[in-house]
Amino acid sequence: MRVLVIGSGGREHALCRGLRLDPSVSEVHCAPGNAGIAQVATLHKVTPTDGAAVSELAVSLGADLVVVGPEAPLVAGVADAVRAAGIPCFGPSREPAAIEGSKSFAKDVMTAAGVPTARAFTCTTPDEAAAALDEFGPPYVVKDDGLAAGKGVVVTGDRDQALAHAAACERVVIEEYLDGPEVSLFALCDGETAVPLQPAQDFKRAGDGDTGPNTGGMGAYTPLPWAPEGLTEQVMSEIVRPTVAELAARGMPYTGVLYAGLALTAKGPRVIEFNARFGDPETQVVLDRLETPLAGLLLACAKGELAGHGPLHWRDGAAVTVVVAAENYPADPVKGDVIEGLDTEVPGAYVLHAGTTFDAEGRIVSSGGRVLSVVGTGPDLAEARSRAYELVGHIRMRGSHHRSDIALRAVEA
Repeated sequence: MRVLVIGSGGREHALCRGLRLDPSVSEVHCAPGNAGIAQVATLHKVTPTDGAAVSELAVSLGADLVVVGPEAPLVAGVADAVRAAGIPCFGPSREPAAIEGSKSFAKDVMTAAGVPTARAFTCTTPDEAAAALDEFGPPYVVKDDGLAAGKGVVVTGDRDQALAHAAACERVVIEEYLDGPEVSLFALCDGETAVPLQPAQDFKRAGDGDTGPNTGGMGAYTPLPWAPEGLTEQVMSEIVRPTVAELAARGMPYTGVLYAGLALTAKGPRVIEFNARFGDPETQVVLDRLETPLAGLLLACAKGELAGHGPLHWRDGAAVTVVVAAENYPADPVKGDVIEGLDTEVPGAYVLHAGTTFDAEGRIVSSGGRVLSVVGTGPDLAEARSRAYELVGHIRMRGSHHRSDIALRAVEA
């Protein structure tokens, strides 16, 4: 099987790695990819949001499956173009991808499906935003209605800061704050059937102790030893399946992965947000634990055959990933810094590239805010965490920073 992956981040490196490990896969291609993905896939230059270019590349490669990784190409309708070329595609079409592309659309779908989520108002003027903030009170949750690369959400007790963020966005969703630990659950969907992957937890704030600005994610771990019994099935029955059914009823069958970002409140799980793709960095740990061959699973989703695929199998143990970020991330990350120590070997740990490229001298340098995801594995979270941080300690990049408390509370508890 020839597989083409679209994207260039840590999520796509994890996908390409998983596909390379699948014995049914003969070739893995990625466009545009990064310096790390180049080690496991053949790279191609293409604009990820250009549906015609992506489908043309897929046809020229004789691809049996295309996997669209990032949200922007999905919202732009790249999956539609690939399907129109007659190639199975893992990733939702443009219309249902709006579940991430528009927070307002997602709220409308959840309301119609009876999915538990925060009360919210969609605001387009300063007066509307001010009224919504006063309705809910602090802490204030203000979300850019459109795509914002994981950085469009402000959660603050400062009303002026909340108003400023609202004013900087063309349209925002302001909602009540959901209190409780956060969980990420991915569900694979083929338009009708939905199958859960293993839950994970990520860390959005830039600094230890959940301080600093929101980011795209600074680390993640799985499994969750503290999660309530039956959580996955509860989320599937109350949230994922009703959402997939509602989209299908609207003539928007959802094919791909539906990411449910959840808050475990005192009243039960509530949806914080939906994403139309694998989350980053949770994908890095979830796919590490997945034992079922990846390509056949994604192809079953793309062809509407998930119900007949059979149960998923998971590796024992745990995985922890720590993100190494560039100087000044998430505000205005510095690019072009040389990365050293990537050839260091730590048993049970490895590096996935997120924002890297080659410079004129052939050295691997930073090209984005989140530069690397360092994954540690082990029989339990403590060992996985130890191995991840041991390898992080060998990586050198001027001005880089990372959190030191990923999975710490789960290990201590």
